[in-house]
Amino acid sequence: MKWQRGSGVRRKGLWFRLRKILLCVLGFYIAIPFLVKLCPGIQAKLIFLNFVRVPYFIDLKKPQDQGLNHTCNYYLQPEEDVTIGVWHTIPAVWWKNAQGKDQMWFEDALASSHPIILYLHGNAGTRGGDHRVELYKVLSSLGYHVVTFDYRGWGDSVGTPSERGMTYDALHVFDWIKARSGDNPVYIWGHSLGTGVATNLVRRLCERETPPDALILESPFTNIREEAKSHPFSVIYRYFPGFDWFFLDPITSSGIKFANDENVKHISCPLLILHAEDDPVVPFQLGRKLYNIAAPSRSFRDFKVQFIPFHSDLGYRHKYIYKSPELPRILREFLGKSEPERQH
Repeated sequence: MKWQRGSGVRRKGLWFRLRKILLCVLGFYIAIPFLVKLCPGIQAKLIFLNFVRVPYFIDLKKPQDQGLNHTCNYYLQPEEDVTIGVWHTIPAVWWKNAQGKDQMWFEDALASSHPIILYLHGNAGTRGGDHRVELYKVLSSLGYHVVTFDYRGWGDSVGTPSERGMTYDALHVFDWIKARSGDNPVYIWGHSLGTGVATNLVRRLCERETPPDALILESPFTNIREEAKSHPFSVIYRYFPGFDWFFLDPITSSGIKFANDENVKHISCPLLILHAEDDPVVPFQLGRKLYNIAAPSRSFRDFKVQFIPFHSDLGYRHKYIYKSPELPRILREFLGKSEPERQH
């Protein structure tokens, strides 16, 4: 009898503790939306994720440590109190020639007869992120210069992140390239959140009548509200009462739009969209939707607009399209052949 009473007490104690834990979890779950609403800066941090520096413990001043032995590290100053770190990778056929050369040599090389890709990376990490480095290597092997940088507040770049600031940084680097590139084509490549920066930039360039030679969007979304609603992080709150008011409105009130769907209506240059069907971060249907908005737009009537899907069986997900053996052919057919030169 005593044993039964003791067992019952233990069960009640266990149930009490379990109920307490469940109530704490529920309270935390309910508190988060109110916290986000009261502090919209939290949403901005979650969108930028600039505080996540992956890989850790790498020296961004030494791109050669990441296997980029034909890359130079620069620092540019788009605005007072803002300094951004830049990597310039030259075409791979020049790697021997590049050994021991200074920044001036790399800058002069931009005027060579090789096209240039300005790469705008996504959120989190730095210009030294593993998948980014692998893409630079692929593009360099195809005969392109690759210029990339960390927006203000990312990596070793100084400043406070904002959509306006990121776009201005990209504009500054584009103008810096154009001042040195002669008649060489300059293409803009944006990935993930970087597609929002890319369309902001290209819209501005088209409005001032200095468009790039082409725009490439890898894993793009339509606008940041639709992306936030589709992001895997939002799954547990997607059906929470007032989801838009709690989670999406603070994004807008923070001045973050990244309106790719609106920008493409004002862009006049060739557009290539690359998207993997198994992308778990930016759903494939958002890339397809963006293409369906861009393709019939009057601004593209004189330009090629192309959408390239990558089958889910390939496993390229959100950031591994660089692995595609078809990528060189896709770029050659869309951008035109980049002929590697012999070293000189």
